[in-house]
Amino acid sequence: MTAGTSAGRRLGYARVSTDGQHLDLQIDAFLRAGIAKSDTYTDVASGKSAAREQLNACFRALRQGDTLVVWRLDRLGRSLPDLVRIVGDLEQKGVSFESLTEKIETSSASGRLIFHVFAALAEFERNLIRERTRAGLVAARARGRHGGRRPKLDTRQTQEVLAMVEARGTPVAQIAARYHVSRTTIYNVVSRARRVKVGTL
Repeated sequence: MTAGTSAGRRLGYARVSTDGQHLDLQIDAFLRAGIAKSDTYTDVASGKSAAREQLNACFRALRQGDTLVVWRLDRLGRSLPDLVRIVGDLEQKGVSFESLTEKIETSSASGRLIFHVFAALAEFERNLIRERTRAGLVAARARGRHGGRRPKLDTRQTQEVLAMVEARGTPVAQIAARYHVSRTTIYNVVSRARRVKVGTL
């Protein structure tokens, strides 16, 4: 959608997750806030989706001194870190941000303070995820496992498969069916075993 060219514009961004949902509530809120439909960009996309064409178009239209307005914070960011990143990008462009429902506006000192708190919470969340990941890897190594997927065949099954392949009496497809794995898995088991054997020579 197109927007005007005057400085200090207020552009609205609205989003719903599916075609069955309606944008009317958000657009009506924008109209009450003085934002025309011609200055409103809308997407029908999941919050987890990275493909939000109208949001990208809105970003391209925003200029220094403008304000991006949303009805609610979750209409803009896919997560708290994503929201903080987007608002940070807007600040670098000299664009303010406003959420009507939460009554947050980064053009004011109190609004900027709130977003600094959000940024700290987002960093806290990232640190928690990193700590949990590291703790999980340490625990896995202590149990003799390393990063990556759990092997589809345990040690005993692997030895049985290698013995059957070596004996050449059972087709690979039949071996795979017996252990409920794909033929590719059987070939990979044999390939790894041969690499290990060559490496020990």
